[in-house]
Amino acid sequence: MKTLINPTPHIVPRNDHLISRKQVDENALKVLYRLSRQGHLAYLVGGSVRDLLLGRTPKDFDVGTDATPAQVKTLFRNCFLIGRRFRLAHIRFRGHQLVEVATFRRNPVRDELPENEDDHFHFVQNVFGTPREDAFRRDFTINALFYNIADFSIIDHVGGLKDLEERRLRMIGDPLVRFEEDPVRMLRALEFSARLDFTIEESIIAAIDQRRQLLATASSARLREEIMELFRHKVAGQVAILAQRYGLLDFLYPDIDFLPQTFELLSLIDERTASGEPIRESLALAALTLPAFFACCPIERSQHVNDALVAADKVLRPHCRTYSIAQGIRCEARDLLVGCFRLARGRGMKGELRFLNHPFTAKVLELFGIWCRVDPSHQEAYTGWKSVIDAADHPESGDRPSPRRRRRRPRRKAAMQHG
Repeated sequence: MKTLINPTPHIVPRNDHLISRKQVDENALKVLYRLSRQGHLAYLVGGSVRDLLLGRTPKDFDVGTDATPAQVKTLFRNCFLIGRRFRLAHIRFRGHQLVEVATFRRNPVRDELPENEDDHFHFVQNVFGTPREDAFRRDFTINALFYNIADFSIIDHVGGLKDLEERRLRMIGDPLVRFEEDPVRMLRALEFSARLDFTIEESIIAAIDQRRQLLATASSARLREEIMELFRHKVAGQVAILAQRYGLLDFLYPDIDFLPQTFELLSLIDERTASGEPIRESLALAALTLPAFFACCPIERSQHVNDALVAADKVLRPHCRTYSIAQGIRCEARDLLVGCFRLARGRGMKGELRFLNHPFTAKVLELFGIWCRVDPSHQEAYTGWKSVIDAADHPESGDRPSPRRRRRRPRRKAAMQHG
């Protein structure tokens, strides 16, 4: 299905939609009002409009305007311009809050593109445009809706409101071309489908089938951030299943052996995040590799921690190398894997006391408890360890050992000075 191109936008007046200014972040409203009072167009753009119309709470509120970055900077003393090829305005408020303001853009015409055609799809430049042109350069129709602070109306250039109503994910333009421009859009299609419970339009699925190899050429830094977004949005497990269905899993996790247990474990990690627990990259990394780790280092054939260290490095290093993950994060993930090995092999082993007193042990126990829901054969070991660790964390006053008094060393007599 091609994007419906209407000669004029569909405008929904204030009385015909459910968005209220009370739902908009107060700092974003300050930015919108000041731009509007100075005679500029000021729109709430992107995912915030989509989420408000769906009754969801937006993660952030981005602003689109016809003011240039330099003009925005003159209006806000707390404004900082970022970016080389296309300048963005970041307006910072107290409490580390930030509102991003972008000037409306358009796709460059032929004369503005590089001479080398191979660079066309990676070309980004300060090409300012109209709100309509800006809407058509976005990825999905549901992400191209505008909220106009001047009259509180919703502006739809691409049929996004109809797609929201029908809970359908549709690309703006030809998906084959849009995926060549940015292969990460294939992953974003799966993410939005999982997050919003939307049906993916057939033309997108067909284009993914033809263009999925391009995901291997995408920036590893961007893919790494997108993977963490999946965990933050509690859809890592769902997207992994969709990625396997559409042939993207091997390009997304080329160095991880995905077992059936991996999908289940990721879904349980998503449940943990949905309960309000923050997700760290080391925990996400450990969850991605834990089933492969136990397959590589089964308890039945190994009882030594050195075997677990070797196995942990084997499953972690290739992925960390591909995505340039820092050594500190990799070491935390390794400690989680090796800690789960210690718990799985049972009590009474060398180094148990030191392990019980380690501050990281509580995090290991939490991950191991989630793993036991995938593999109940370790449930008895988990229950035993949990009682001991809980007792160590909350000892009864009568059971606390008396602190050892250290013997004072006799002071050395000061050496006599000889003249």
